[in-house]
Amino acid sequence: MKNSAARLSGWENSAAVRLLARPASNLFGAGVSLRNRLYDGGALPARRLNSCVVSIGNLSTGGAGKTPFLILLGDLLQRRGVEFDVLSRGFGRATTGTAVVDAGGAARDFGDEPLLIARRLNVPVVVGEDRFAAGQLAEQMFPGRIHLLDDGFQHRQLARDFDIVLVTPEDARDVMLPAGRLREPLSSLRRADAVVLASGAAHEQFPLAGKAVWKVRRGIMPQSPPHPAVAFCGIARPQNFLLQLRRAGVEPAAEAIFGDHHAYSERDIRDLLALRQRSAAAGFITTEKDAINLGGYLAALEPVCVVPVKMELTGAEDALNVLLQTLANRDRTRSHG
Repeated sequence: MKNSAARLSGWENSAAVRLLARPASNLFGAGVSLRNRLYDGGALPARRLNSCVVSIGNLSTGGAGKTPFLILLGDLLQRRGVEFDVLSRGFGRATTGTAVVDAGGAARDFGDEPLLIARRLNVPVVVGEDRFAAGQLAEQMFPGRIHLLDDGFQHRQLARDFDIVLVTPEDARDVMLPAGRLREPLSSLRRADAVVLASGAAHEQFPLAGKAVWKVRRGIMPQSPPHPAVAFCGIARPQNFLLQLRRAGVEPAAEAIFGDHHAYSERDIRDLLALRQRSAAAGFITTEKDAINLGGYLAALEPVCVVPVKMELTGAEDALNVLLQTLANRDRTRSHG
């Protein structure tokens, strides 16, 4: 744990290290381009499930809002009476293989984000390193449902019928891993069916010709947080959470930042309680994802305010119509093919 709002790893902050990593980024980018060409040309085949697959992904290594968007999309589908399940890798879990998420389970068994999705949407969520196998299990146990593929843009082993990609302003000026955070170049957006402008991203920053372009707003709504509070989180872009707190009128007495998907320990709890005492704070404020990773430790931090992320899609009904009509058209094409 570290106690600084602006703190990121030295790797991310060091311009010199980023410069030294550029050759490795060029090599990584060449490998990504070759892999995409092999899939595009059919040399590497993608396996197809019986039901339609909608992928929600991004270009960078986290923090674009994929999970809140998937929950938003799931809520919109439920309002239309469309049944679906969610397929996820289950990043951060200690288990392997394919499994149906138990909403009352632990992050170590299923991953924090699959648990959050299962609890928020109350739908089947199936985790597995092999998303095709996860989809087969879903179709066996929950037939006739659309599949929402979590973090699926780079998982090209599984064929999809609609690709949604979230982009942020940082993506437009970033570079490839390991010097930057991009997993794919901006040119990969040509594979997308819809591009979602998130976190203030602008249309002119990206190559979006011929794409459906959607826009989302993301915010938080703290409900009666302790005052003053220690703010802490273990997410991909912690500075965004801290900025949103301040925009919501919450000025933390102290801050603690952990790594993304952090599995909290007894020592972490002791450190947080000591930080609360040193800062004379009345309690804590954190994210839903962190609440899941805290598990049984959450009660030890009372009073603690768990802040849900609220995401709104501009023109949501029109966007959903585009999605469902495209799926219907492609499903008919597959049926006659």
